[in-house]
Amino acid sequence: MPISLETTASIPLFQGLDEETLKTVAGLMTSRNYLSHDIVLRKGDSAEHMAFLLQGKLQVVDLSEDGRETGIHFVLPGAYFGELSVIDGLPRSASVISVKASEVAFLPAPQARALIFNRPIVAQRVLGHFAKVLRLSSSQRTLLSIPNAFQRVFAQLHTFVRETGEGQVIEGLPKQHEIAIMVNTSRETVSRALQTLLKLNILEKKGPVYIVTHPDQLKNAAISGIDETQIQISQSRTTTLKSN
Repeated sequence: MPISLETTASIPLFQGLDEETLKTVAGLMTSRNYLSHDIVLRKGDSAEHMAFLLQGKLQVVDLSEDGRETGIHFVLPGAYFGELSVIDGLPRSASVISVKASEVAFLPAPQARALIFNRPIVAQRVLGHFAKVLRLSSSQRTLLSIPNAFQRVFAQLHTFVRETGEGQVIEGLPKQHEIAIMVNTSRETVSRALQTLLKLNILEKKGPVYIVTHPDQLKNAAISGIDETQIQISQSRTTTLKSN
């Protein structure tokens, strides 16, 4: 379906463009709704559009030849994706799936290229976006090289930590199966790793928010892992408390 001028003007990449350009872009764009787990873009497909997430949440994933998914990063409202193939004309380098009900807008590739090549403010933003994605991808590759699955989960959780006036927290934690895709492990392993951090009082859960009660210990767990002895002691203490 077509999108309004107001919606087009609210897309961060287009902010600051003159009204005439915005009207032209709005007239070219269409949107589509996706259910959770729908494929929005498929690796290997040709680049016919540049895409913009209007609402919902997406995950960029790489699919191996044997069908395994490795999560690269999440796409949040206001962000765009698919620009690499639009610029170089090569097939899509990764797939994008919806992790919740989402609405995505599409701009045809020729018009997207024209904006990127002819509008300095758009080109500057795209270059900044490229730099951010490259850094995220590099960090994720380093994380995936960690041989221990528990430590990979700890390291991934550490990337979600945010500073607040009251200390460090993890808000809006992705679902366990989404984290599992990101660190190439099972959902059960993610669950056990989370429970370990809770039992060791490194994290404390308050509703949907995780409070990082011992930031240094979480950082150390991400860098060096957690000694199995500590895990066994925490499990023993939990069992003792329950029996009493």
